[in-house]
Amino acid sequence: MKLQQLRYLVEVAKQGLNVSEAAEKLHTSQPGISKQIRLLEDELGIQVFIRNGKRVVSVSEPGKEVLRISERILREAQNLKRVGEEFSRESEGALTIATTHTQARYALPQAIAEFVRRYPKVRLSLKQGSPTQICEMVVSGEADLAIATEGIALYKELATLPCYEWNRSVVVPKDHPLAKLDHEITLADIARFPIVTYDFAFAGRSKINKAFADQGLSANVVLTAIDTDVIKTYVSLGLGIGIIATMAYEPARDQGLVSIDAGHLFEPSTTKIGIRKDAYLRGFAYTFIELFAPHLHRREVDSALLAHDVDGDDD
Repeated sequence: MKLQQLRYLVEVAKQGLNVSEAAEKLHTSQPGISKQIRLLEDELGIQVFIRNGKRVVSVSEPGKEVLRISERILREAQNLKRVGEEFSRESEGALTIATTHTQARYALPQAIAEFVRRYPKVRLSLKQGSPTQICEMVVSGEADLAIATEGIALYKELATLPCYEWNRSVVVPKDHPLAKLDHEITLADIARFPIVTYDFAFAGRSKINKAFADQGLSANVVLTAIDTDVIKTYVSLGLGIGIIATMAYEPARDQGLVSIDAGHLFEPSTTKIGIRKDAYLRGFAYTFIELFAPHLHRREVDSALLAHDVDGDDD
């Protein structure tokens, strides 16, 4: 049994049972993958994949368990490699962060700039996506850390670490009626106008919906987007008023818009970091976490991972 055979198994499953796509992803040949998987199946004495002629059509019941164990073995093999790198090349390596647009654009730049200054030989990669997509990246091993407001706690494979709380503001053109209010803005004020805000899966959108529902109001959302800059663009064009993360308003750049604090109208949201419970983190990964969330020292991160391990043993 070879690790390469396990990689082939896992990649075929990841590519929707398409052996050709798995071969392309792994830069090898389709016949080579098929042969190695057959050899592994012969050694195990079971059929991992069910075939119709030469085409793989499904995963057998024992095959599902083989895949689960194979994924764990490959993760541990990667952890072993990281242990070696930590002691032989302490300030070199790679760190991949999966996050949403709002975090990448407005929350992460200072931490990233300082990290790059401290670790010039570490290859830092930033992958963007929806909360579901970025969590899947960490679960599958494509990324080391997930940073988002929504979704991380839904994945049992991930330990969740709270970073900071944030709330929302309403953005409107300077000549908009809401910019001239003589009282603190209310949900009833907002409900009078069409709204442009985040897609439901992003940036605490559920908190916005809940606030209106709790007061028996209906939010007239005419456009949703995953990108705060897109929201501000359409607000500038007069499509509606925007509800965005307060940190995403930049007076110097958003000169045609006015920001109205709405933190009193919505429950605060918490941005979190998600880490695979069984991951081995390089020293520079701990440094990045602390740069982004100064209260999350190595001790706190390890305690959270250990707590999750203990919880997992009880299940």
